[in-house]
Amino acid sequence: MSAAPERPLPGGSSTPGLVCAHHHLYSSLARGMPAPPRVPESFPQILELVWWRLDRALDGEMIRWSAMLGALEALEAGTTAIVDHHSSPQHIEGSLSLVAEACAEVGVRVVCCYEVTDRNGPEGAKAGLAENERFIREGGKGMVGAHACFTLSPATLEAVAGLAADLGVGVHIHVAEDRCDSEAGERLSGMARQDWVLAHCVHLDRPLQGTVAHNPRSNMNNAVGYGRPARFGRVALGTDGIGGDMLEEFRLAFARHRESDVTASPETAWGWLEGGWDLVPEARSDVVKWSYAPMDPWHLGFTPTVRPVEVVVGGEVVLRDGRPTRVDAGEVRARAAEQARRLWARL
Repeated sequence: MSAAPERPLPGGSSTPGLVCAHHHLYSSLARGMPAPPRVPESFPQILELVWWRLDRALDGEMIRWSAMLGALEALEAGTTAIVDHHSSPQHIEGSLSLVAEACAEVGVRVVCCYEVTDRNGPEGAKAGLAENERFIREGGKGMVGAHACFTLSPATLEAVAGLAADLGVGVHIHVAEDRCDSEAGERLSGMARQDWVLAHCVHLDRPLQGTVAHNPRSNMNNAVGYGRPARFGRVALGTDGIGGDMLEEFRLAFARHRESDVTASPETAWGWLEGGWDLVPEARSDVVKWSYAPMDPWHLGFTPTVRPVEVVVGGEVVLRDGRPTRVDAGEVRARAAEQARRLWARL
């Protein structure tokens, strides 16, 4: 297969650092967790029985090591920047600094936010707003986070948008992931801005300003439908917490697009992958040397097991011969496993 690209595409064996446009680093400890008290039969039940139980159980050590593990796995996949969406209702204050410091220790860039929601009461929403403000005013690279419109009152949603405008940053929010949030488009119309990250948008019924973060694997896993990202103007790829392997996410994004359109090109899905550089421009200057050449969408769409050999972030080699240079990968995984067991015991 071949195609004449409409714009320059990667070649050779190197690319800029990849970007995960929507992550939940705290979910790194979820793999192997105990089953929920009953089998979820809908997306709201998945949230209630799995993720909202998990995030309420997080403490500082769990936050630190889940972020460290998630950043390590991202780096090992050539992802040098993460746009993270954090939630830990029992440990809100200082949580974004724990995430940012863990990523910095590994050598991965991160844009942080705390998930503001009314599901933990007005004090929880207030504390979430305060953590976003504290982190950004203290110099952290971040956005103002929000869960989804169906867990936000009009007043809280306005407070989120207002704080972001005051701080000069965007909002990172879940939008119409499931039909239970189908009114999100109407509520956000006229409010969303170009610097917002709109995660999922599977059931979005109208165009909104901002970048749509498409998460194909997560959408399949939660059975919420296909987001049809080709209908949107600005798209970037995320994982929604299912690791940080953006080449694998690109392949799945291409396969899902092609599933209903045999003319779909991997160049389109690669463009969504490149959309992450608009969110974290610094990643364009990072360099990833891969085990395969050429790094071209028409090759990569059909070639698994392509891995980074060397990664340079900010001029520093942070992965050499496939191994991190700043941290001991074995130790990170062992410490994360300890925290995972502590987390599971609380569930």
